[in-house]
Amino acid sequence: MATYKKITKIVTLILLVLLILAAFLFWPINTDGTLVKEDQKLAEGKKAFLASKAPSDSTVKKPNIIILLADDLGKYDISLYGGKSTPTPQIDSLAASGVTFTDGYASAAICSPSRAGLITGRYQERFGHEYQPGDRYPKNNLEYYAFKYLVNTNSWRLNDKIEYPNDASIATQGLPKSEITFADLAKRQGYATGIIGKWHLGHNKGFFPLDRGFDYHYGFYQAFSLFAPEDNNPDIINHHHKDFTDKMIWGKGRVGIGQIRRDSTIIDEKAYLTEKFAEEAETFIDKNKSKPFLLYIPFNAPHTPFQVRKKYYDRFPNVKDENKRVYFAMISALDDAIGRIREKIKKEGLEENTLIVFASDNGGADYTFATTNAPLKGGKFSHFEGGINVPFALSWKGKIKPHTVYKNPISTLDIFTTIASAIGSDLPKDRVYDGVDLVKTVNENKVAHKDLYWRSGDAKAIRSGDWKLVISGRTHEKWLYNLASDKFEKTDLSQKNPEKVKELQAALQNWEKGLIKPLWPNLTYYEFDFGKQKYFVDL
Repeated sequence: MATYKKITKIVTLILLVLLILAAFLFWPINTDGTLVKEDQKLAEGKKAFLASKAPSDSTVKKPNIIILLADDLGKYDISLYGGKSTPTPQIDSLAASGVTFTDGYASAAICSPSRAGLITGRYQERFGHEYQPGDRYPKNNLEYYAFKYLVNTNSWRLNDKIEYPNDASIATQGLPKSEITFADLAKRQGYATGIIGKWHLGHNKGFFPLDRGFDYHYGFYQAFSLFAPEDNNPDIINHHHKDFTDKMIWGKGRVGIGQIRRDSTIIDEKAYLTEKFAEEAETFIDKNKSKPFLLYIPFNAPHTPFQVRKKYYDRFPNVKDENKRVYFAMISALDDAIGRIREKIKKEGLEENTLIVFASDNGGADYTFATTNAPLKGGKFSHFEGGINVPFALSWKGKIKPHTVYKNPISTLDIFTTIASAIGSDLPKDRVYDGVDLVKTVNENKVAHKDLYWRSGDAKAIRSGDWKLVISGRTHEKWLYNLASDKFEKTDLSQKNPEKVKELQAALQNWEKGLIKPLWPNLTYYEFDFGKQKYFVDL
């Protein structure tokens, strides 16, 4: 009898412990219901500016604008900069018809913040779009601790637990409504405006492309989508990675904000997206060729998932590494798509009246092991050259001399200002703009920027002339490079030049006075391991 009671007590105790443990694990994590609010003063200024009469000059023909944006394309993944892996004759031809930028920089080393800067012409940290918008945060302790300790997240690390935004708060994450896009500018000038491709600047009412100055949208809202349905189609090569993010990206196919939409209608698209985007662009050009248009084409190639049509895959029979073969083939498909769009412009006789810009949103994603960004250091997420120094070219027949090479640093922030100048738009006086007119700058061979800056949490960088200072997140370790003699950031000069470090830090701090706090928190940070050197950056 005593033994039975003892066993009963032990079982009861075990059950109680299990109950407490279950309650702890499944207890909802505290959430923050604070909604992201737009800057009211800037919102009012935007409304007044867009309602005001646009300047016009009837003697000047308004040029068409095409912005071609690659996704995670490394600078040396294409032949324009001497890359040997993937011939890109169409991109090379585009650059040869105008100007190749040897030191073109993205304003951020990660997708959404980079696009926010590009589309507004302002450092995205000025308006709080510093981190990736969060589609989902941990709901309970089980999710949090499982992700932190049980899941192999490779180099991604989970930040300390905080009060995460709730669903209502998440819905307000996106490009702040108070910001003016280059589509807003063009529409005010009487342009037809379209976006074909990846948006990634908000996926709720008020943040959709059609809310941000675009008349037409074909593509998806998410950071990624399948290039084609994952089925048994023999024409599509599907390649999966070991990286933990790959399972999330493939998921259950195209669902939610990864679905393909034409305007607001969901499309059951079967075609390979890179080719489909080119086809949609051709249709848009055909429909609007008799009036000025602005067409933004943010491709999702060569971002994961790695999928490609067999005809591109077959171009690389000598590449034995399946991972690299599919990646190279995806870039080849992107190059063909760009060629199709340029050919359409020529066919319609619009070449002399069309400004075309090509760039990548950040450096190559070296965590896929398909690219290393070599000889540049680091990759996507980092403020080393491999993360932010990107392929960049501009063509405008009759306005830019062919085969021009511009060697001073420029930024994707300059795209907005270049468009504003080309279409004859003024800019509101209630906000700071950070770009220059690239056409004028190149033709006059002026220095575009004295300094360029980057920030993601406490990971920061500045390029000033040939000098560059990189500051790691978390550890705040500093590295100083002279890019004139050390473009590949191999030799840290911080110990030999403490005064230069202080000078650049002071410049960074002065720049930061014009910034605001991030509008939403970051869930993760990323760890780069360079052997004796570790570098951390918030995402």
